[in-house]
Amino acid sequence: MDLQLTGKRALVTGSTAGIGFAIACALAAEGAHVTLNGRSRSGVSAAVVRLIEAVPGARVDGVAADLSSAAGCEALTATCGDVDILVNNLGIFDPRPFEEIQDIEWFNFFETNVMSGVRLSRHYLPAMKARDWGRIVFISSESGICPPAEMVHYGMSKSAQLSVARGMAETCVGSGVTVNSVLPGPTRTEGVGTFFSRLAQEQGVSLEQAEQDFFAHARPTSLLKRFIEPAEVASLVAYVCSPLASATHGAALKVEGGVVRSLI
Repeated sequence: MDLQLTGKRALVTGSTAGIGFAIACALAAEGAHVTLNGRSRSGVSAAVVRLIEAVPGARVDGVAADLSSAAGCEALTATCGDVDILVNNLGIFDPRPFEEIQDIEWFNFFETNVMSGVRLSRHYLPAMKARDWGRIVFISSESGICPPAEMVHYGMSKSAQLSVARGMAETCVGSGVTVNSVLPGPTRTEGVGTFFSRLAQEQGVSLEQAEQDFFAHARPTSLLKRFIEPAEVASLVAYVCSPLASATHGAALKVEGGVVRSLI
């Protein structure tokens, strides 16, 4: 299927690895000119090389900027030109007992996971409205509607993204601009892999056993009973960014393997 993205300019935040990199690859494969983003220049440069290897002929560049602050967002927008597609993928997570989460950590999660998307959307949305076409996608999480006990601050930030995205969509009534959220479930990213490898070592079990225990106890409602691959999330995001998805607007789209027991 041709998603009609040839020539579109896309910015994917937090895209040097994991879901963000997979989204960037999917958009580039559909002909979009993609800008990658990460905190370090070396990481961004390496990701650009990897994307070109994965998608020969891809049009891709990169901008190093720490989007956990207003200054970082301004540095990115000053370097990156206008875009047709903005994927607010940047996100951090850190399992921690609620009683141990200090104020500074709450603010850091909000600044990074929520305000990065708010600031970039505020910058790029006016031009999208002026052109009467654009796509803004927030990569939220099933944790946004099923807040996890082990990461309350993370769940809070993902719920906030859902609210921001829906509210922004209400400002685009009757235009060719759409704003949506995508809610992945447990996904096999590099960060998750590192966490589970450490957990397995601490518990003295195999990695496979640690994963099985996770779906048996922490996410027992999963229908897949496995980690989602980043490319599986990216496929949905690429479609949402397409002109073919023009009637998908103000939606919270689940790609969480059935973890959420809900008809909507």
